[in-house]
Amino acid sequence: MNRAGDNLRVLLSAEQLERRIQELARQISMDYSGKTICAVCVLENGFIFMADLVRALEVPVVCQFIKPEMTEIPTKEGTATEIRFSPEPEVKGADVLLVEGLVQSGVTSEFLIRNLLARGAKSVKLCTLLDKQAARRISLQPDYFGFLISESYVIGYGLGSPDLKRNLPYVATSAVAAK
Repeated sequence: MNRAGDNLRVLLSAEQLERRIQELARQISMDYSGKTICAVCVLENGFIFMADLVRALEVPVVCQFIKPEMTEIPTKEGTATEIRFSPEPEVKGADVLLVEGLVQSGVTSEFLIRNLLARGAKSVKLCTLLDKQAARRISLQPDYFGFLISESYVIGYGLGSPDLKRNLPYVATSAVAAK
């Protein structure tokens, strides 16, 4: 299912995504049996994945959304990256499931996990739809992941450029979009 005028190669069909999300939801529901999950979605890439995932869960879920913002700040040694996010989620005493659409370097995910624990979360587990391990800059392994990928740029299913292609019902890559 390719939209007219697009030079896309489908990596993961809507059916593949649905099947894998159902499998993830069954595993997460078993792991959190008898508990309430505080699902914290990292915007924008995670919003469609989060919506489908929480609908498939069989345990109570509280949903929250955060948006990381990275800023380069000058230091004596050069520059450093400062990561902030807003709004600040309420996680004290909660079992948190951090939901991302794509984990690449792992830097933001690792920061968010540490930050959520520092805010008093009882536990934090990472769930990502796509895991690009080859791009990892730190040692980080998601607790739950949908698919391993190697493509440099993906679009669709909530992923992609800020303005276009996030609404595609599948995950694709495009030589044109990667430029």
